[in-house]
Amino acid sequence: MMSSWVKEIIIYNPFVVKYKSAIIIFIKIIIAAGLLIYIVDRVNPDEIIIALRGANLLFILAALLLLILNIYLQYWKWEVVCKNVLGVSDKSKILKSLFYGFSAGSFTPARIGEYFGRAMMFRDKSISEITVATFIDKIIPLLLIAFVGALGSIVFIHFYYHVTIFISASLFIFVFIISYIFLYLVLNPSIWKSSVIKKIKLSKRLSSLAERKEIFKKINKRVTYQVAFISFLFFLCMLFQYVLLVSAFSHHIDILNYMWAGILMFFSKSIIPPVTIGDLGIREGASAFFISIIGESSSTGFNAAIFLFFINILIPAVIGMFLLFQKNDD
Repeated sequence: MMSSWVKEIIIYNPFVVKYKSAIIIFIKIIIAAGLLIYIVDRVNPDEIIIALRGANLLFILAALLLLILNIYLQYWKWEVVCKNVLGVSDKSKILKSLFYGFSAGSFTPARIGEYFGRAMMFRDKSISEITVATFIDKIIPLLLIAFVGALGSIVFIHFYYHVTIFISASLFIFVFIISYIFLYLVLNPSIWKSSVIKKIKLSKRLSSLAERKEIFKKINKRVTYQVAFISFLFFLCMLFQYVLLVSAFSHHIDILNYMWAGILMFFSKSIIPPVTIGDLGIREGASAFFISIIGESSSTGFNAAIFLFFINILIPAVIGMFLLFQKNDD
């Protein structure tokens, strides 16, 4: 979250106010240039063609069509947050901000650019408000993946490394206890809201942010339940896309094992520090490893993961880049 002194320097600076339109255009160009350089550097058309030659194209097409549902679920989740936290109900603004975030986040480590990309559409909102809203939109899916992935990892360790049932059961209990604590905090925002505000008040530089505690007051159980439910559907959608892609490259259908490998892949990607752009390398390596464990080739896992990246990250980012340069009078 941006502190008030930084906000005053950046947002309320006379130079920024005077040249606001030019600065926004410049940011758009930077995002577009970064994305284009990223695509040229990372995408090898020859490798894509080779991978597609032996694949089941119907399964790939099905995974591609699920992108529509994928984006809708992300839009729905972001809409819930925008309406309740930001007080924004303009569907066009919400959708465009989502795509701006796709573009800005695609080529930045940890997708940090997504925070600034989404903020571009809400010029009347402060960076702190957008940061809080985006954090809420992102943290619940992350906690969900962490919980499901942790359980999947325990099962993986138990069966493939022959860990005793006592250790496995203890780990299960530990994960459930930790998850319960997190769930309790998430579903009872009054507890951590007051804690956060107290921490902010202790800092001289951040004390003025306490005035924005009304942002936190808008987070309630109903909003949390909605975001959690949509996040669950979103995770299932991505998981099913992965299953389809593995099936496309393996020419086998083993839904449960592919889902298990997918859960472990998403979990690995979420816990490994996001030092790479777009999580490239982490996703593919984890997918290749876990797919090979269940008897498929490493190349199948790699191809499934890289196509998941193309479909769910690159395509929305390119669409967002074109939306960035549309005439916008908002």
